[in-house]
Amino acid sequence: MIASETKGNPTKGPDGDLNRGGPFDLGAPRAYQAWRARKLAAYPADAAGLRVEIANLAAPKTQEISAVRDRCRAANMAIYTCPGGVPGGVPGDADIDRETIRRFAAAFGLCRLDRHLLADESGITALSAVAEGRRRHYIPYSNQGLSWHTDGYYNEASRRVRAVVLHCARAAVSGGENALLDPEIAYLHLRDADPAYMAAFQHPEAMTIPANRESGVEVRPAVTGPVFSIDDESGALHMRFSARARHIVWRDDPATRAARACLEALLADPRGPVIRCRLAPGQGIIGNNVLHNRTAFQDGETGQRLVYRARFLDRIAGTGPNDIR
Repeated sequence: MIASETKGNPTKGPDGDLNRGGPFDLGAPRAYQAWRARKLAAYPADAAGLRVEIANLAAPKTQEISAVRDRCRAANMAIYTCPGGVPGGVPGDADIDRETIRRFAAAFGLCRLDRHLLADESGITALSAVAEGRRRHYIPYSNQGLSWHTDGYYNEASRRVRAVVLHCARAAVSGGENALLDPEIAYLHLRDADPAYMAAFQHPEAMTIPANRESGVEVRPAVTGPVFSIDDESGALHMRFSARARHIVWRDDPATRAARACLEALLADPRGPVIRCRLAPGQGIIGNNVLHNRTAFQDGETGQRLVYRARFLDRIAGTGPNDIR
């Protein structure tokens, strides 16, 4: 049984056994094998299997919503393309209407924005390389590469980031490619390799993010919890992870070290299930907070790479573990 992010019994969340007898219950191998077969049959081979064209981001059509949801059921993510750009702008326009992005997300049940420490006033944040201000200390606001992570891995369980929208307004001259992996595929790989890896990653003290301090002042307390847990609201699998070498404290035991090595090998495998894409202006990713990274990039003389990010406390509606078709 996957743990909730609470200390105490690692097989039981605050609302009870949310997954007893389900696919993520280590004591229910038949349910797991049935889910596993559906998952592997539906999972796309590459980015082409995730693509959906959206005519108008502000008002996606019923069939477009269904197509995005189908891909999220299969892989917890979709890559969308809006050929005409966003109303009020064109692909590459830095003045994209953020309300349009919010309305697009709302069509999938995403309404509760994660208004984190560096979020813009709207809750939809512009990611680009900056040289001044508070953001210059954080890698997402640079042109450096980002290591593998899920968004909000440092959030407390009450502010769990369940879904993310990334919208490309301007691409870099070179670089800025994303690698993506469905956490359910990572779970499947680890459980198949050794169920003990899952027990280690379910431990309520598996991973600690130390407190964040700025100029000696604590702006976020330390957060400790499992890597994999069952979401209290949806019963779906949730993952919090960062491959950063610094500012992460892992539970120091053989099983956790082995589980980390297994996951790192999966993420580095060029023949594995990782999906890669480089977003063009007018394209974006919508998903249930999948594992992802970003390569370093180079800006051009005429403009900086600009990606809008919206993080939500909601999960995409209709994309639970039993919704795979």
